[in-house]
Amino acid sequence: MLHTHTCKNGLRIVLEDMPAVRSVTIGIWVYTGSRSESDFNNGVSHFLEHMFFKGTEKRSAKDIAEAFDAIGGQVNAFTSKEYTCFYAKVMDTHKDYALDILSDMFFHSTFDKEELEREKKVVLEEIKMSEDTPDDIVHDLLSEASYGKHPLGFPILGTENTLRSLSADDLRSYMDQYYGPENVVISVAGNVDETYIKTIENRFGTYTTSQTKKSFETPSFLSKHIEKRKETEQAHLCIGYRGLPVDADKMYSLIVMNNVFGGSMSSRLFQEIREQRGLAYSVFSYHSSFVDNGLLTIYVGTSKEHLPVLRETIDVTIQDLMTNGLTDKELINSKEQLKGNLMLSLESTNARMSRNGKNELILKRHRTLDEMITAINAVNHTSINEVIQLIFDQQSSSALVSS
Repeated sequence: MLHTHTCKNGLRIVLEDMPAVRSVTIGIWVYTGSRSESDFNNGVSHFLEHMFFKGTEKRSAKDIAEAFDAIGGQVNAFTSKEYTCFYAKVMDTHKDYALDILSDMFFHSTFDKEELEREKKVVLEEIKMSEDTPDDIVHDLLSEASYGKHPLGFPILGTENTLRSLSADDLRSYMDQYYGPENVVISVAGNVDETYIKTIENRFGTYTTSQTKKSFETPSFLSKHIEKRKETEQAHLCIGYRGLPVDADKMYSLIVMNNVFGGSMSSRLFQEIREQRGLAYSVFSYHSSFVDNGLLTIYVGTSKEHLPVLRETIDVTIQDLMTNGLTDKELINSKEQLKGNLMLSLESTNARMSRNGKNELILKRHRTLDEMITAINAVNHTSINEVIQLIFDQQSSSALVSS
C-alpha cells in the first residue's frame, strides 16, 4: 500500500509497504540537477552529490562507507538533468540506522577543504573518462546540439573550468537555494509500515532554507549538428528529435512506438542495421522526458565508411514508419512487452522507491499498476500514428564523434 504525507515545512514523504520482502530502500530526492545550473557553476549538482559522502560533523568519509558495509547495505547516489537522488538499501532491521546516516549526510556534511580538493580530482578523472568514452560523450554533444546554451544542453558532470572554481561556500549557497524542503521528497519502499513516516518527519519535517520558487525556462529545440574529431576505431552518431514532456497524454503511445522503432532487439533499427546488414554492433533509440519537453535519441556506432549508408537506412526506416505505421503484430507485441517490463521492474524495493520518488517529486501524483496497464491497453494505431507524425515530421539535431 502506498502512503503519502506532506510535512509542515513542505517536504513530502511517500512510503510503500512491501511485506513480502525483507529489505528497505530509502531515497532522498531533490528537485535539482544540471538544468538548475549556469555557465559559472555547471557541475555543482553532481559535485555536491559526491561531497555528501566525504564526511559529516561526526563521521568521516571512511566511517560512512564502513557503516553500510558493516550491515551488508548498499548506498549510492546519482544526478540527472532535473533531479538528484541519494539512497540506501538495507535489511529491514537496519532501516533506522540507514536513515540516521543519510540524514547526517544531508544536514551535517562539512565540505572539508582537503576533501573538497581531493574530490575535485576524482570528478576531473570522471570527466576525462567520459571524454575517453566516445559512445558516452556523443550523447552530451547531442544535448548541446539540441538545446545550445540552455542548461539542458549542459553536461551533468560539468567542465574542468567550472569544477575547479567551486568552493564550499558555493555548495552551501546552492543547497540553500535548491535543497529547501518543498524541493525534497523522501521515498521509502520495503518491509516497513506507515508508522515509519513519523520517524522520517522527526528528522526532516522542520528544517527550512531561503529557497526561491523553482521555475524552468522552456528551451527551443535547435536543429544543429556538432562534430568532434577524436582518435577512435568507430564513428559514434546520435540523432535527436523533439520529444514529449514527462506528463504528456501520448507518453505510452510514444513508448510503445519506440519499442518497435529502436528500443529492443526485435526493433526495426536493430533488425535492419545489425541483423540484416551487419552495419553496427550497437544501435538503439530511447526517449528522455523532462518537465516541459523531451528528446528522442537514436544512437549507433559503426565504421566511418559505413556512415552514409547507415544514415540512409535510418532515414528509410523512419519514412516507412511515417508512411505505414506499425503492423498489428508489432502493436500487440510491443504493448505486451511494455506491460511485462513494467511488472518485472517493480519487483524490487529499489525500483518501487525510484518510481514513487520521481512521481511524487515531478508529477505529484501516483498511478496504480492497474491504471498504467489500462493506459497501455488503450494505445492504438491512431494514437501511435499521431505520435509518429509529431516526433518525426520535424528537423532533427545530430552529433558525431569520429576520427
